[in-house]
Amino acid sequence: MAELTTIARPYADAVFKRAGETSSYPAWSDALALMAAIASDETMAQVIAGAQHSKAQIAELFNEVAGDKLDQEGNNLVKLLAENGRLGLLPEITALYEVMRAEAEGSIDAEMISAYAVSDTERAKVAASLKQRMGKEINLSVTIDESLVGGAVIRAGDMVIDGSVRGKLEKLASTVNQ
Repeated sequence: MAELTTIARPYADAVFKRAGETSSYPAWSDALALMAAIASDETMAQVIAGAQHSKAQIAELFNEVAGDKLDQEGNNLVKLLAENGRLGLLPEITALYEVMRAEAEGSIDAEMISAYAVSDTERAKVAASLKQRMGKEINLSVTIDESLVGGAVIRAGDMVIDGSVRGKLEKLASTVNQ
């Protein structure tokens, strides 16, 4: 995973820089999300990985699938990635871009994975606590994972807070087995 991030980062950096120059962060977010979805499609992934088509043909096919939803710069990015054999990195490029965008806009996406449903009040308290800790606006999403048994896991950027019963049991088991 780290290797994919390392390879994807220069592309994400370049797109982010271009988006800043043209004040088009949201447009690039939409374009990258579309490109990542196309690249993640099972059929397209097979075409990208296969040797039946030239790089130029793959780029052309990819841009045809995207239709008029990509502008010229988006089409050029697809061509560049195809030429370098990096179309499969689009999901990673998109994720890195979104982190950079959130950082530039002074916000961060955070995820709270809870064993049980979370009330709006609890959600607001967690978001406020994270905002105080990180000094940024927090975009908090909540998902339910009953396998946590109880508690929650919170991920925000590189920070992970594991307050789940499952996490505590795993830590205890690890300590006992040492």
